[in-house]
Amino acid sequence: MIIGLTGGIGSGKSTVAIFFSKFSNIAIYTADIEAKKLMNSSINIQEKIIIEFGEYSYLNDQLQLEFLSKIVFNNPEKLLKLNSIVHPEVKKHFQEFVKLNADKFFIIYENAILFESKSNKFCDVIISVFSNLDTRIQRVIERDNVTKEEVIYRIKNQMNEESKLLQSNYIILNEELENTQNQVKKIHNILTKKIDYF
Repeated sequence: MIIGLTGGIGSGKSTVAIFFSKFSNIAIYTADIEAKKLMNSSINIQEKIIIEFGEYSYLNDQLQLEFLSKIVFNNPEKLLKLNSIVHPEVKKHFQEFVKLNADKFFIIYENAILFESKSNKFCDVIISVFSNLDTRIQRVIERDNVTKEEVIYRIKNQMNEESKLLQSNYIILNEELENTQNQVKKIHNILTKKIDYF
């Protein structure tokens, strides 16, 4: 069973993924981390990024993330183009991950842009992580050392939160860690009982 795990910036997807990772019958694939690895290791991605964004995108075959971020930060068209280069390769990589973890009950596919990249289409179940706006803003400010205005800009450029929640099978409210962990346990128990139906 493939479980899509998503949520807006600062919602706490990674925290929820960590709680899920405590169960031995689960394998977790974090699209953002794997995408960064692939951007450094895939010649195909590297060539396409250099053609689209210029030779300064890489230095000694290493992605210059700060350079690239400045280009796409205020340019939705460029961000879309970058995603169109990277995400097909991420999907292929994930398919290999699924094969390698065929013995697991669940494979969690953590992706901030699960719906935007159409990755929800290959998920059997979708879990969205939700936190109130003030909590999200504060988390990102502390995590990324950015201004409130920058965080709000990022949030506005993400898919509408309500739309994600309406398309999800389960919603985890991530405000208090103990409560979040209890929600994860409950969903895990429910899905374990449903495994025979997939």
